[in-house]
Amino acid sequence: MNDHPFIHLQHAHCESGVTSNLLRHEGIDISEPMAFGIGAGLFFGHLPLLKINGVPGTTYRIWPGAIFKRVAERLNVKIHAERFRDQGKAMQALDDVLATGKPVGILGSVFYLPYLPEAFRFHFNAHNLVAYGKQNNEYLISDPIMEGVTRIAPEDLVKCRFAKGAPEPKGFMYYVTGTSKDMNMAKAIEQGIKQTCFFMLAPPIPWFGNKAIFLLADRIKAYPKKLPPRKAALYLGNVIRMQEEIGTGGAGFRYLYAAFLQEAGQLLKRDDLLAYSAQLTKIGDDWRNFAYSAARIMKERTSDIVSYDELSELLKICGRQELELFQNMRKLAW
Repeated sequence: MNDHPFIHLQHAHCESGVTSNLLRHEGIDISEPMAFGIGAGLFFGHLPLLKINGVPGTTYRIWPGAIFKRVAERLNVKIHAERFRDQGKAMQALDDVLATGKPVGILGSVFYLPYLPEAFRFHFNAHNLVAYGKQNNEYLISDPIMEGVTRIAPEDLVKCRFAKGAPEPKGFMYYVTGTSKDMNMAKAIEQGIKQTCFFMLAPPIPWFGNKAIFLLADRIKAYPKKLPPRKAALYLGNVIRMQEEIGTGGAGFRYLYAAFLQEAGQLLKRDDLLAYSAQLTKIGDDWRNFAYSAARIMKERTSDIVSYDELSELLKICGRQELELFQNMRKLAW
């Protein structure tokens, strides 16, 4: 059991931030970008048939829980992760671990987190936070997107952990049970990069990876022809919301991965990784330009506005650039 207090650090993204904070508590000095990259967090998916809150699902990152699990495996860290059917058992299990002084990662819905501004509280069930103690019948919470720590009542935390809708968190919690001095950071970086390239380039179906960027671009082009104006704006708005709010702002997952490549390049003394970092940063700028143009369409601005056809082409530019980047990165020599 650690006898030192949990240290909260604010981060750009929830799961990679939680991963960094939990591992730092165990004495493993790992930044958020490094956790995101080793965990192969960068991804893209567009699921027209899977409606979330009535609109097609779009994701810019890998599925919840994967980053923490992959980082742990690659750094030889032992963890425990569990889902629950019974709310009472889930809360008791959390209390039991907290009683040992160990912080616990939690998955839940942002809609039921009263400490968040109301504008950010909508039905998104893949938010990660850390419970690091209990005091006066309130849970002490470290939410990596917040500047400081906070508290939450048990009844609110239950609602958060057992929110309905896709995906259902089902009380999911996770924590570190053991660490090892046998960690190969260079190997973990290599494995993370190879897996990211595989998931961006190899999926045979069009809903995942780089192919999904072009699928979404074609769908956006068809929005004004197939959808009423209000619904077209709603669909487009969700794409931007997932990019700008659920992500880290300005296609932030691309910037976060670029920061990983920069840190990896410096650590391993590899100029090729530094060059790819700079390239991906520029691609992130193009994602931001896409979001800016899409927001102006959605808000019905009268000037400096592009058409849905032009917006589709902006997205395809991002897709072509990422295709070239990951094809080149897949050929890296290790």
